[in-house]
Formats: sequence, structure tokens, C-alpha cells
Amino acid sequence: MRNSIKRFVEKISESILFLSSTVTTLSVLLIVIFLFKEGLGIFNKDPIEEGQMVVINKNNPIRKVVSADIKNIFDQNITNWKQVGGKDDSIILFRMDDIGNYFTEEQLGDTFQFVPQCLAKLVDSIPGIIAYIPSKYFNKDFPARELPMEKITVGSFIKGKEWFPTAQPAAQLGVYPLLIGTLIVSLGAILIALPLGLATAIFMAEIASERLRKILKPLVELLAGIPSVVYGFFGLVVIVPFIQQVFHLPVGETAFAGSVVLGIMALPTIITISEDALRTTPRAMKEASLALGANKWQTIHRVIVPYASSGITAAAILGIGRAIGETMAVLMVTGNAAVIPHTWLEPVRTIPATIAAELGEAPHGGLHFKALFALACILFIITMAINLFVAYISSKNKMSKR
Repeated sequence: MRNSIKRFVEKISESILFLSSTVTTLSVLLIVIFLFKEGLGIFNKDPIEEGQMVVINKNNPIRKVVSADIKNIFDQNITNWKQVGGKDDSIILFRMDDIGNYFTEEQLGDTFQFVPQCLAKLVDSIPGIIAYIPSKYFNKDFPARELPMEKITVGSFIKGKEWFPTAQPAAQLGVYPLLIGTLIVSLGAILIALPLGLATAIFMAEIASERLRKILKPLVELLAGIPSVVYGFFGLVVIVPFIQQVFHLPVGETAFAGSVVLGIMALPTIITISEDALRTTPRAMKEASLALGANKWQTIHRVIVPYASSGITAAAILGIGRAIGETMAVLMVTGNAAVIPHTWLEPVRTIPATIAAELGEAPHGGLHFKALFALACILFIITMAINLFVAYISSKNKMSKR
């Protein structure tokens, strides 16, 4: 009877564990599918918000332009159609807010019922006009031509050098500055954290007494539990003013400040994993090195560190992963400027910070919303590649020790 009850309990426990793992796996899979479904929806679409369109006079010979040209036209950096391959004619801009400059309230109607006719008359009468209007006013009888634009492609999305998703009429969706900002901050963080983390790990594993190690290790691991906003606040109050004063900068919110903060945040991961890897070195190898006449430092340098190199590499890569995915601390100390940096002492913006700053303001299902999900897809791919590389290094380490 007892054996039957025991087997029944074991079967129930196994079923609960199986159900839990299945639900977790399906949840993660559905999240990834939703992420890529929203993110990939931005490609092969016009860089204009749904419900809006750009029209020109039907006699205008322009056939296709890129979104950057539209932005420059409406910013009045391009003022002649000849500059974009058209006739030598001045460009006349029109937005719906300008309609009162051309028509009276009586002409528009008391309920604006005559707006479509007024727009048609206006576009037809001005050869050099370019109008940004709601698409509901455009029909087959409208005496104008929609200005075709190049679709958003993966290449233009990644190589584009301007991130201005709210620009009207054509959004500028260039991820290149954000990608460079993310990589430069993460690279700086690992260059700062790896030497310090490795030195601390060597001290804890080979030099510190057992009593001191038992005190230091919990303190180091405690650093991993501090909220990122606390690190960001520390960086904003202490590190940013220090960098500004030392380098005589107009602002201290720079890529270097982000690297320092992320380097501090990555230290617990690097120290813990590196220290565990160093302590796996067989005692026989250490004693053999000392027996051959090597001193303690030579043994650490020539035997222990090379033996633990795979674990140290995994620690460095996981530290990079920690830095790449960080949001709040980076948002607070890097200046949040979507420009291409040329040095570490310039403001930058990272991909996670962009998502955190803009997702709440992006209209659900709109172009901006989908662009942010596309950014999340890029971040997911980078993180997955890092994790796969760590798994490869770890498996290689296990194979070499067999």
C-alpha cells in the first residue's frame, strides 16, 4: 500500500514538473515568435505612417525618392526639384495645417466637407508642390500622383545613419548609430571589468586566506543583486561629474561613463565565474609546477590561468552579455544621443536604452512601434550569439579536461 502511494506521488510530481517545463518552454517560444512577428513587420513598407501619404503634381517627372530626401525637403535643406533629379523648379511644401493659408472657412465648408475638392484644386494648380495629406482624401479622381518611396529593407535599416522614427512625413529608421553605441559601450565595459575582475578572482582563488575568501565572495555576489537604477544613480552623481571635470567636457554623459558603470555591474559575473574556473585547476598541477622550481606567481601565470582560460573567456563573454542587455543605468549616464560616436568621450544611445525610452510613446501597431520591436530582434540575436559562444567554449573546456 505504501509503495503504491509512493509511486502515485512520484507520478504526480513528474507530471507537475513536466507540465511546468512545457508551459515555460511554450511561453518563451511564443514570446520569441511575437517578437519577430512584430519586428519583421516593418520591412518592405513605406517609411510613412499608415493613413498618410505624400503627393505631387501629376506633371512632376519625379518617380522615386528615398526617405532621407523627403526629410531634407520638408526640413528645407532641399529647395529645388533639380536636386533630386527633377525639373529646375522650386519646391512648394504643403501640410494640412497650411490649408487655411490658401482657402477661406466658407470654401472649406462649415464641417470641412469641401476639403477634398480644395486639396485637389491646390495640388493641380501648383506644379512644384509636394503635399503631405491623409490618404482618405486621395482617390482615383484626385488630380495628383502619389510620390513613390523606397521601401524599408534590412540593409537600409541596419546601415542607416539617422534614428528619427517620429520624423514627418518620412521616418528615419537607421540603426547604425544605436548599434555602434551599444558595441562601443559594451567593449569599453569589458576592457575595464576584465582586468579588474580577473585580478580579484586570482586574489580570491590563490592568495586570500580561506577566511577572507568566505567574507569576500558573498560581498562580490551581493553586488549582482543591486538594482541597475542604483548603479545609474551612482554614475550620474559621481562618475559623470568626475569625467566632465577631468576631461574638460561640456557634458559628462558619455560612452565612457556608460562603460565605467557597466564595467562595475559586470564585475560580479566575471569575478565569480573566473574564480570558480581558477579553483578547478588540479592540485597536482600546482604542486608539480612548484616542485620544478617555479614560484607562486609563475605558477599562477604559467599554469593556473592557462588551465582556466576557457572559464575566464566564458566569464568575459557573459560579462559582455550583461553589458549589452543593460537598460536603465546606460540610459541615465550615456547622454541618450542617437549619433555616431567618434570617441568614448561623446554622448551615445544604446539599443536597450532606445527601447526603454521610446516604447511607451510609440503608437501601438504603428511604424515606430514595429521599429522598436525590430531593435529588440537585433538585441535578441546578439545575446543568443553570445550565449551560443559561451556554450561552445564551455563544451570545449569539458572536452579538453577529459
